[in-house]
Amino acid sequence: MKLEKNDLQELFSYTELPDVFFTEYINNAPGDYIKVYLYMIFLSKHGKDVKITDLSKMLSLDFKIIQDAIKYWEDNGVITKKNTGYIINNLQEIELHKLYKPKVALSADAIKESAQNQYRARAIENINNQFFQGLMSSSWYSDIELWFKKYGFDEEVMVALFRYCFNHSALHRNYIQTVADAWKQNNIKTFNDLDTYYQKQEKLSVLYKSIGKKLGYTRPLTQYEQAYIEKWSMDYGFSFEMIEVALKRTTSKANPNFDYLDKLISDWHDRGFKNVAEIESFLASYKQKKKDVKELEKKTGYQNYNQRSYDNLDSLYANFNL
Repeated sequence: MKLEKNDLQELFSYTELPDVFFTEYINNAPGDYIKVYLYMIFLSKHGKDVKITDLSKMLSLDFKIIQDAIKYWEDNGVITKKNTGYIINNLQEIELHKLYKPKVALSADAIKESAQNQYRARAIENINNQFFQGLMSSSWYSDIELWFKKYGFDEEVMVALFRYCFNHSALHRNYIQTVADAWKQNNIKTFNDLDTYYQKQEKLSVLYKSIGKKLGYTRPLTQYEQAYIEKWSMDYGFSFEMIEVALKRTTSKANPNFDYLDKLISDWHDRGFKNVAEIESFLASYKQKKKDVKELEKKTGYQNYNQRSYDNLDSLYANFNL
């Protein structure tokens, strides 16, 4: 394939990259794809006719990676396929078209001109200054406007969204949208909603660690184990002390798993228990009933199967330390 540069610049002994490559493309592209693109730019200066197999050898990358990289840059409009090879497109020209395309991209000045968007404009400028060092590219403005409409976030939540992604070293569009989707699913729109969500997550985090420690786990809990705990705490409203009753009394069961714990705690929830005292009272009553049944059987030699199937609890509490 032949590589050509889509401009009339003189040939120099160095290879130039526009700043827009760093603001728009480098964050989302895999490292090997960037490597391929940079080498293609270098070769395009001289109009080199090069095969994909040659690129694979020169860059020490698998043939498949070279193919995927070329397709990635083609899909993003950075290169254009032609009969003889590819044209390396001018990134500045691409951004210029985005900037002036009607109803698609908005500049900071265009947003500020609207009186009703003054507060939002300040929030976007805050994002620009805090997380992009004042160099946020034009396409981010239209993306942020779109996210305001899609998620219904207020300005403080939008700034918090960028801060969260920035602090996690993941300030790129896919990650931002993933976090935004999660916040929307938790009905976050205002900063108060977000604060409540953070408090909930902090409470759950403490609960995860406490329960894992009680069970003697040295590993982090899995996503599925955390889902059980979230159900007990958030859906059932059980305190750690109520959950701990189950943790303490399953010591006689070999490797008590979360499915077994969930059956116990769900049974207590179905019975409407609200505190440790109610659970303890039920367990004491159940223990006494079992004792009475055994004494009756011993005296009479008669097994009352209806009695022994009291609420079908025998199997559930068979290994429970009453």
